Amino acid sequence: MSSQPSDPLAAVDALLAAVEAGHLLPAPAERVRLREAAGLTQAAVAQALGVRIPSIQAWEEGRAEPKPERLQAYRRLLEGLAERYPAPNPAPNPAPNRAPDATAPQAFTGPATAAGPVQPTAASRRPARKHSAAHIAAAPYQHGPLAVLDGDGSAYGVDGIVLDCPATTVTELVEWTLKESCLGAPRLNRNGKDSDPLIVLTASAAVKLGLPERLDGPEERRSLRLADDHPVVKQIGKAKWRLTQRGFGPWARIYRKAEGSARQCVQLAVLPWDALDTRSWPGVAAMDPADIARVLGVYAQRVLTPRGSTAVSGLELMTALRPPTRAVQENGTWVSGHNPGSLGSDPMDPAPPEAIAEHPVVVNSGWTGGFLNEEAYQWVRDPALLADEECLLPYAVGLDLNTAFLAAAARLTVGLSAPDHFHRPVFNKKIPGSWLADLSGIELDPRLPSPFTPDGTRPTGPAWYQTHTLAYAQELGHDVHPVEAYLRRETGAYLDPWHDRLKTAYVDTLADLGVTADLTDAGFLAAMEHHKQTDPAMAAVLAAVKATVKGGIGKLRERPQGRTYRDGDLWPAMQRPTWRPDIRAAVISKARVNMHRKLANMVKLTGLYPLAVLSDCVVYPSPGPSPLDFLPYAESGKPLMGGFRLGPTPGLAKLEGVQEMSWAVDLMEKGLNPARHIKGGDAVLDDGE
Repeated sequence: MSSQPSDPLAAVDALLAAVEAGHLLPAPAERVRLREAAGLTQAAVAQALGVRIPSIQAWEEGRAEPKPERLQAYRRLLEGLAERYPAPNPAPNPAPNRAPDATAPQAFTGPATAAGPVQPTAASRRPARKHSAAHIAAAPYQHGPLAVLDGDGSAYGVDGIVLDCPATTVTELVEWTLKESCLGAPRLNRNGKDSDPLIVLTASAAVKLGLPERLDGPEERRSLRLADDHPVVKQIGKAKWRLTQRGFGPWARIYRKAEGSARQCVQLAVLPWDALDTRSWPGVAAMDPADIARVLGVYAQRVLTPRGSTAVSGLELMTALRPPTRAVQENGTWVSGHNPGSLGSDPMDPAPPEAIAEHPVVVNSGWTGGFLNEEAYQWVRDPALLADEECLLPYAVGLDLNTAFLAAAARLTVGLSAPDHFHRPVFNKKIPGSWLADLSGIELDPRLPSPFTPDGTRPTGPAWYQTHTLAYAQELGHDVHPVEAYLRRETGAYLDPWHDRLKTAYVDTLADLGVTADLTDAGFLAAMEHHKQTDPAMAAVLAAVKATVKGGIGKLRERPQGRTYRDGDLWPAMQRPTWRPDIRAAVISKARVNMHRKLANMVKLTGLYPLAVLSDCVVYPSPGPSPLDFLPYAESGKPLMGGFRLGPTPGLAKLEGVQEMSWAVDLMEKGLNPARHIKGGDAVLDDGE
């Protein structure tokens, strides 16, 4: 059969139109040549374009083409590289069967994906070399966002790259990082700032640079920072570099005033000072430097370059995706202006019921009107309400909702402006804020926790509630009549890009561990049982992503710290725009409402009532040891909507643990929560703190 077009002229016109519109790209081989000529890794290009490394591989192999939203950016990159690195003229009369020159430099080829195993070899080592300003400007981050420095001067980066770092002091390390390493990462939002390069110091590297292997002094242990008279701190000041207010601790920022638009800042993470907390980064600090670089590199690509604890990174990600300012024109001059949809540059006082007792708004006003109590569930059913048939079931099975707070952040409308005070307002579920209402007259099934209180007990009188809690009371068929409210006129889905990026990171990392959305429920349970053993490095990334979600929400209401603090004093956290306890309350309220809705639907679908709930974990009596033994399914085998469903995405459930039913009843009778112990140990409450 002929493959020729029916109208060759029309086909040619269409081809010319595609060329004119910039819809055609260079041949796949040329794409590879241009990238390699610039010394760019596939990871660097993927990060700049906001795609995964396999996408870049597919484009360079001709197996796929960029989607429209990435096409112009990729074409612009290739055109810019083509101007700098034009195709060489072919050599005349090449000699046939010529053996390769053993002395010629060989191009390094990284692993197939960022998640693939890293095996650094001599071929992957790139010597430290001085780059010209033009070269750095053309490819400023060609070596990725970070490097792990070992005591022998080897700086392990992403994609198996190893750089030679000649620095023997901290100041030399900072200079080398900024001038020669080509480390860093592009901004996540056009109005934001590029990520500063991160150097992670192993114990041997720290000692080589003059740092103590441990923070041993009593003051150092208390403050988690070097004393101001330490030789390294003095050395930094003498070289006209500065430290941030938190000083030289496990996460240290060393900077100078920016030169024009070029930032001069390097972040250090000191591994022997516990920079990588074992709860958030399990096993990472004990890995080889190359594997540490791999873990942190994948996290940097999918979330952002770590900027401290995962909680700090979670909060910083919000700002990186929704920068407070943008460039605007004023009288023909570009100035910094407010970025719509962001929280702005200035801190904002909460409404008194949204604050905490220590806050100046509360202390200075003498507020005694109560506070929001929007917290995660900690509820156990009264053992007297257990039916005999429930107690005779052999198993208690725990279900855990994947990143429940992240699921709650999706399409969540929050306040962006200061709160205004209203008396006798008409409730409107579309307005975020805090409402004083009496829900004590609402009677619900005592075998379920109340959706209005964290401990699941019935309210006893008027209390402050976040909008989602009152909206759920309406959903259940009850009238709500607030007597007072603090509401915000300017609203928006501030957390949407944060949710989308972390959801993608979570799902992609689970997929690297063999847990994908196309698995059957039985296959999903089997994959989850062993996913951490599949690849410990990716399992650590997954743990860090989950900790980023929980910690980021908790940082929205960070409490004062330190022995010298007195109620009513300002503390550092509350002086940033992202100290927003009302946003934290909105996320947790929605998460708790989502949980109750599923619990109520499970009663309708299966007749089953929970034994206990702890944040995002719920325990059910079951005839078998698997969730498949009690979750609702249609005759076709598909899970019924409304109740708990198994799966790898945020908001869906996974198995938390299985115990004997008699074990659960015994704990309940002792006043203990089976959900805390169902996994075989003490659970850490995901209360967003």
